[in-house]
Amino acid sequence: MPEILLKYGRSHVPFEYDEDRIEILGTHETRRVLSDVEINEKLDAPIDCRLLEDIANPGETVLIVVPDATRQTACDRIVNLIVRRLIANGTAPFEISIIFATGIHRGVTEAEKQAILTPFIAQRIKTLDHGPRDLMQIVSLGETSGGIPVELNRALAEHDHVILIGGITFHYFAGFTGGRKLICPGLASSKTISQTHKLAFDCETRSRRAGVDTGSLDGNAVHEAFIEAAGKVAPAFCVSTIVNDAGEAVDLFCGDWITSHRAACDAYSADHTIKISEKRDLIIVSCGGFPHDINMIQAHKALETASHACTEGGTIILLAECPEGLGRNDFLNWFEAENSDALADKLCEKYQVNGQTAWSLLSKSERFSVQILSTLEEDQITLMRMKKAISLEQSLSDSPRAKGYVLPAAGRIKIEA
Repeated sequence: MPEILLKYGRSHVPFEYDEDRIEILGTHETRRVLSDVEINEKLDAPIDCRLLEDIANPGETVLIVVPDATRQTACDRIVNLIVRRLIANGTAPFEISIIFATGIHRGVTEAEKQAILTPFIAQRIKTLDHGPRDLMQIVSLGETSGGIPVELNRALAEHDHVILIGGITFHYFAGFTGGRKLICPGLASSKTISQTHKLAFDCETRSRRAGVDTGSLDGNAVHEAFIEAAGKVAPAFCVSTIVNDAGEAVDLFCGDWITSHRAACDAYSADHTIKISEKRDLIIVSCGGFPHDINMIQAHKALETASHACTEGGTIILLAECPEGLGRNDFLNWFEAENSDALADKLCEKYQVNGQTAWSLLSKSERFSVQILSTLEEDQITLMRMKKAISLEQSLSDSPRAKGYVLPAAGRIKIEA
């Protein structure tokens, strides 16, 4: 029988499968990795925007916004090339700063900074950390049309030009990653993050708000709020990469922070949306390895994808190492609710960002039999209404003849049934 290696953290889990019963759902990315020459050629042809060299003049300050370690963007190469272009154009190294858009995620470690930026850049260019609850870092820039306060890191307002560098993939309620998300929620206050994320949940229906979905931008209330918040800064330039499973850039879109990002999203969706003719009873799903399964909050995104391919009451086997645990110390508290309806009531009474993730996860645990191969403790898994898998083989013995799908990189695809 054929064998596939499913990514699990920084390692792999081998899986032999019967082709008559099991189908692999992947994008089969075969595009060649972009060379530095090709990246520079794309930077020389920005979408609806002036060249970088015509934007940042000598003596003006530049803030480069990059994602944290939970995102794959090929940022190391892009930052290096952009910094070199700025310096060659007359911008002094001390006039350039790089800030990590961590949102409410944990801070970036020194080792991660070097991995994201390369040691060469990390040692030569000033780096800034974002504190969403540090009032000294936050400045108020007004409100969105819906009355949400726009509170952002003051570095955005204190630099002459802001450059965004992010990667494009699907996001289960913001539609896509990258672009505006680097500013909001990436560099927003905890209050702004909470109120924009709350738009994803409809307390009247106790479900996700209409229009808020994977791969959806038009009519998506969360995306629209992010756009309004980021518009208070009006970034000068945006770079959006599309990477392969190894995190290497295979395409790049740059220029205007709205239109170039939308072009990247359209291209990504065209290549990473998989249509299936039927749902099946068994789904074996890998998040795609590190960093997609760095913690349970991130790994949930793969479970979201798998849910669109599984029949109601079917079995989902999730491979998610979660070396950093749940993602937040208080995440498990939400699962003390009797069921997802009770959790929704609690969420509507006192909204918290990760409470929505907990509701989404618990809803799936109720709809499907979810087994998880993970380093998480069994009591944590049980509280989340899942079962701890000892091995992939043992879990599969419960469904010896079921027809199913394998999703080798569920964090990167969208399923349409």
